[in-house]
Amino acid sequence: MATKYVYFFGAGKADGKGTMKDLLGGKGAGLAEMTNAGVPVPPGFTITTDVCRYYYANKQKLPKELAGQNTAALDKLQKTIKKSFGDPANPLLVSVRSGAKFSMPGMMDTILNLGINDVVVEGLSKLTNNPRFAWDAYRRFIAMYGNVVGGIEKNEFEHILEAQKHKRNVKLDTELKVEDLKEIVTGFKKVYAAKVGSDFPQDPLKQLEGARNAVFESWMNPRAIYYRKQNKISDDLGTAVNVQSMVFGNMGDDSGTGVGFTRNPSTGEKMFYGEYLTNAQGEDVVAGIRTPKPIVELQNDMPAVYKQLREITSKLEKHYRDIQDFEFTIEKGHLFMLQTRTGKRTAAAAVRIAVEMVKEKLISKDEALMRVEPEQLDQLLHPVIDPKAALNVIAKGLPASPGAATGQAVFTADVAAERGGKGEPVILVRQETNPDDIHGMDAAQGILTARGGMTSHAAVVARGMGKSCVAGCEDIKVYEEEKQFRINGTTVRENDWITLDGSTGRVIMGKAPLIEPAISGEFGTFMGWADNLRKLKVRANADVPRDAKVAREFGAEGIGLCRTEHMFFAEDRLPFMQEMIVAQDLDARKRALAKLLPFQKDDFKGLFREMQGYGVTIRTIDPPLHEFLPKTREDAEVLSKKIGVSTEKIMQSADELHEFNPMLGHRGCRLGITYPEITEMQVKAIISAACELAKEKIKVVPEIMIPLVGNVNELRNQKEIAVRVAEETMKEYGVKIQYQIGTMIEVPRGALTADEIATEAEFFSFGTNDLTQMTLGFSRDDAGKFIKAYLEKKIFKDDPFQTLDQVGVGQLMKIAVEKGRKVKKDMKLGICGEHGGDPNSVKFCHRIGLNYVSCSPYRVPIARLAAAQAVIEGKSKGHAYTSK
Repeated sequence: MATKYVYFFGAGKADGKGTMKDLLGGKGAGLAEMTNAGVPVPPGFTITTDVCRYYYANKQKLPKELAGQNTAALDKLQKTIKKSFGDPANPLLVSVRSGAKFSMPGMMDTILNLGINDVVVEGLSKLTNNPRFAWDAYRRFIAMYGNVVGGIEKNEFEHILEAQKHKRNVKLDTELKVEDLKEIVTGFKKVYAAKVGSDFPQDPLKQLEGARNAVFESWMNPRAIYYRKQNKISDDLGTAVNVQSMVFGNMGDDSGTGVGFTRNPSTGEKMFYGEYLTNAQGEDVVAGIRTPKPIVELQNDMPAVYKQLREITSKLEKHYRDIQDFEFTIEKGHLFMLQTRTGKRTAAAAVRIAVEMVKEKLISKDEALMRVEPEQLDQLLHPVIDPKAALNVIAKGLPASPGAATGQAVFTADVAAERGGKGEPVILVRQETNPDDIHGMDAAQGILTARGGMTSHAAVVARGMGKSCVAGCEDIKVYEEEKQFRINGTTVRENDWITLDGSTGRVIMGKAPLIEPAISGEFGTFMGWADNLRKLKVRANADVPRDAKVAREFGAEGIGLCRTEHMFFAEDRLPFMQEMIVAQDLDARKRALAKLLPFQKDDFKGLFREMQGYGVTIRTIDPPLHEFLPKTREDAEVLSKKIGVSTEKIMQSADELHEFNPMLGHRGCRLGITYPEITEMQVKAIISAACELAKEKIKVVPEIMIPLVGNVNELRNQKEIAVRVAEETMKEYGVKIQYQIGTMIEVPRGALTADEIATEAEFFSFGTNDLTQMTLGFSRDDAGKFIKAYLEKKIFKDDPFQTLDQVGVGQLMKIAVEKGRKVKKDMKLGICGEHGGDPNSVKFCHRIGLNYVSCSPYRVPIARLAAAQAVIEGKSKGHAYTSK
């Protein structure tokens, strides 16, 4: 049988149905479903997405069978509505619209009034006894067709229209006379001929062919490609083309057009929401040429139509069991529905609608949880830019940490710390950040970097702090010494106000107005449903009590990663750390470490208190030591005065410790093996903190995690030190506490020999940032230079540092899970890399049997929802996994 490429709808019956979105697109499926439900829909036909895919797979050629099916559908349409294409006595005019599976509003092209020409316009004038309407329809068609099919800029036509209005001294299109519209049509046709090189087509069949192909072409226009990329929609889906008989809202005051939603898409409130215009066509409502009226006023203008519209849209919402976004036209008092689709909504609206629809018994709790994209919850947790504000966007980088921030640009961490500490709003702008900048990042409202990716230092730290961050904004040139950055001829100097939108990556000149999203009562209800369903526990990555407090408020069930090295960068303790590093003998090192111990102990006590008996996983020191030392002689001289070591010795130590490839160098457990006194100090601080709180009757669950283990002997070495020091410390305090010692699986060999490592480890935590870079052979801080090209050329579907590479890195994780649990069947397994807050990665962790994920505090609700969705998806696929 020949493939069916064209599906008809009309006269109460459609070839397709609402479940056929893959083939008919969302719009075509909606039109078919409404037709079958008896809703008044102008008849027409849908050319399937198969044709679009064929078009691109065969060098812009169409399947041979299409022509015959297209002709048959057009004949059926003409018979159904008793009008003919190109017949001036009774002309058929159609609209040609795109319609992909997933709604992409405004991204592809539409043409209205197709079928009109020099002869038809005269016939239409006589038939309707309304020449103004006919010529208005013609001028609109030429402009749309010229833009979409002819590739002519819209302003070429707008100039002519505006000139005519100026000539007549009128403001609105509706104030132009028939003679004016005839002059405009003549002008438009001249522009078309000049730009395209041929006269405007008069054959309606040629017009239809051109429009259909232009819609297919619009699938790959830059804005559509960008929209799909941003919303993770596949380029391979293709768009359908909907050819529908025209109904006219511009035939007088008893006609009109509008768009609406069955609920408020911004707040979720159950109210009839939308706008309309009388005596207008569809594009007038969204073009802003005339100010539309609120849809409730239609009740006064046309009460019978309003009542019918309310009845139809209420039925549609109950039928689809979701908020509907609809379009309608009123022609001479008769209502026609042109579209219904699932309405796009804000996160706040999505949560409210989901909760209220459960209460209304429209959907189940499982369905409600699947209605909200986990990533959407970001909008509920951070300040956002007022969507009504006019913005001067000067650059775009990576949306590294969500939320919005506004402040004065500063270019050093010291200045950010000084001014931010006084309560001044500042944005820290750097070529790239490093651990030395932590104090400035902490004091700043937001962070902007020219280099680095989504898991760069700036991104990871900013997310942990809940700070807005735009990273890897490579179009900006940062001149830190000159205290300025430049972008496309614009120079931003220190103290200039800028705004960052960390949710989209936009950099905005000036102070954009921010609004605090309200977390409504429905949000708590919604997250409670997620928590009741999920099997995965959700922890947070937190280094200081403030972050731990935020994490608990967002529902974290423990700390999955405390990076102890971040504690050493504070101004009051960094000199002691540096003193330890440059020490020339063991005794000098131990003296310096003894000064650090009280700081570490107090830090851990603060974390334990905030976690209220939940597990706290503390990683021993990980980064190479050179990161803590001064980079310049000037800084070395300052340090020399503080610690009493010569500038030369400090510079010599920095030089000796410098590494060509520090990510594979002297770091992690290798530091603890080389300098066991560091491990001793850190374990003593952890256990001392736990013992002191235990004496206060506060429950503490310390988990000591040794990083970068690739060989069981490395873990054995560090574990022996940790157990010895822990036992000695508990004996000193006269207290016995339960503690665990485990490791991070972040070296591929560690995953492959997980059965050996499991003989010593009590838990594994996958450090997927390092595991990804070591498995792929990519430096995560440098990969930003080529990852963009990999994504554009479809070598990668996702950035592997944002979404877990489930085939490669994921396979290593599965091996480690299986081997580890063969040795210890109840071994606790988690993930603490940045992937712990990525919904797709969280779902993978559920499927392979991890016990918990750990992520930045502000991503905890996202992970909680993703974990619940993983259970729901598992039900539909027959997975019956329950976490140990």
